Amino acid sequence: MFGFSKIGTGTKGAQMARDEINAFLGSGTDYQGKLNFQGAVRIDGNFSGEVESEGTLVVGKDARVEGVLRIGQLVLSGKVTGEVYARDKAVLHKTANLQGNLVTPVLVVEEGAVLEGRVTMSSAGVEAVETVAEEIS
Repeated sequence: MFGFSKIGTGTKGAQMARDEINAFLGSGTDYQGKLNFQGAVRIDGNFSGEVESEGTLVVGKDARVEGVLRIGQLVLSGKVTGEVYARDKAVLHKTANLQGNLVTPVLVVEEGAVLEGRVTMSSAGVEAVETVAEEIS
């Protein structure tokens, strides 16, 4: 019922498609705080706070997310404002709007997506970039 068949491409895309949705914040839902999860979570409402996971965060077309995201993979169709650290991959669909900084080794951007901020892509991995960023600030 909440599964999805096409999120990304290649091996990681196949893994993302197999991730079972563990939680779903539907439209009309407002949540503030810290979210930790395994597998995949889909947000279609409003979320403000921190997200930490090795799994996949799916942000729906009408969703609004604000805060710091430290996740395995991001699939964005809605709006995210803040800092995003996607350890494996970030996919921005044509309706995506990312306002803030993005750190990821793999970035897929569809025509029409909006990305305003700094993008850092490093083969050393997200953890190495986060460490350097913390030392600078």
